[in-house]
Amino acid sequence: MKVILFGATGMVGQGVLRECLLDPRVESVLSVVRTPTGRRDPKLRELVRKDFLDFTDVAGEFAGYDACFFCLGISSFGMSEPDYTRVTYDFTMAAARMLAQVNPELTFVYVSGQGTDGTEQGRSMWARVKGRTENALIALLPNAYAFRPGFIQPLHGVRSRTRWYRLLYTLISPFAALPRRLFPHSVTTTEQLGIAMLTVAEHGFPRHVLENRDLTGFGPQARR
Repeated sequence: MKVILFGATGMVGQGVLRECLLDPRVESVLSVVRTPTGRRDPKLRELVRKDFLDFTDVAGEFAGYDACFFCLGISSFGMSEPDYTRVTYDFTMAAARMLAQVNPELTFVYVSGQGTDGTEQGRSMWARVKGRTENALIALLPNAYAFRPGFIQPLHGVRSRTRWYRLLYTLISPFAALPRRLFPHSVTTTEQLGIAMLTVAEHGFPRHVLENRDLTGFGPQARR
């Protein structure tokens, strides 16, 4: 499996990259980043890019890949709807449209969120924008999947880039197993997300939208 990864410097992307590099199913990873990360691995190649709204000039770089894991995203806190839409919808769809041209059968996994509004009509701005993005991806690509994780627990040294997330994770780390026991359908881990993406890329899934309870079914036992 050859994988394209967006958002490798974020918390989810860090976890997904770790699983890709560990998993023998993965032959190579092309990580699309704004700045070089300095990460070195025989499987890994970085494509440094400033423009995330138009990929036509590098379309050839994306030919021959089997899956794209789109983990790029931001918090909607303090953002206007146009600004949040630019990153959440416009960046995602720019990549998806280019991939649909060079490899329409590619598996595209988009990290959405629990509570996303698939009707696009709700009162929550972030949920509407995420829902619009999900719907557009599924209409564009036959093998598009939206993952809707709830609370994500970082594992294996993965750290969030968002300061208040880091603070929250530090506070709850002594009780890390408790949320999963109390809210098993609302909590997942960075490891589970990465393994779930690889497994869905290989085998597909009966539905295009996977809720958190679906994602918790993927664990180390699913890794070859």
